[in-house]
Amino acid sequence: MEQRFACTACGACCHGWLPLTLEDALAHAGRFPLAMVWTPLRQGARAFAQTARLGTTVRLRDRKTLAVAIAPTAYIPPSFPCPELMADGRCGIHADKPSRCRTMPFYPYRDEPDQADMLVPRKGWACDTSAAAPVVYRDRRIVDRADFDREHGQLLRQAPVLRGYAEYALKYMPWILDGLAKAAARPAAGGVVTGLSSFLTATRQPDAAAMAARQEPVLADFAARTAGAADLAEYHRNYVAWGKEMASMVRRAATPETP
Repeated sequence: MEQRFACTACGACCHGWLPLTLEDALAHAGRFPLAMVWTPLRQGARAFAQTARLGTTVRLRDRKTLAVAIAPTAYIPPSFPCPELMADGRCGIHADKPSRCRTMPFYPYRDEPDQADMLVPRKGWACDTSAAAPVVYRDRRIVDRADFDREHGQLLRQAPVLRGYAEYALKYMPWILDGLAKAAARPAAGGVVTGLSSFLTATRQPDAAAMAARQEPVLADFAARTAGAADLAEYHRNYVAWGKEMASMVRRAATPETP
């Protein structure tokens, strides 16, 4: 059995949140407003084991276990296009675009034999699944797998770092646990969102100040773009708060420590 698939334009699906690898988040910190998004999965879900392997597991207060994907994410309102999308619908950074954009529609949080329904175009996608499109999936295997393997490899390498972050965050921000329980009960509601500063602090990233300096103007730009829009009030509050956190990190790094 084989399936054909090709994207015919970028603009149809390049809106809203985009999960990134840590490598991509660092590379694109000057382009996208970043947040850490926690997406829970209940036991019994078909991607549970793979999500636990690439992310972490948490025990809820009722003793149920969740697998949780934790991803640095381009935190953009669903009504906003990707900031790198050009007027003609093409990607403005095609040669340097994030791994998630390269791998789509395949999804590494699923095992390779379980990718078939990812090749069904979603509402708003501009895709070709006709006989003219290239074969991309055959006998439950990805045909051209370089991008998939690259993203999967990045996720495997970063998993220990994110597990360490999860331990820190759940200790100092226990409200995350309740948020995950609610998100697991209502998957359509999305995941739990935390600021990038908590990750930079928890993991003691050596380039934290440089990353914060690149993020600060991006967050300021998106705060200005969402100001006064009632339906984007939560985004606006987060951009403003996270911008202050980034500015604080930059100031602290620039202030010499006193003996």
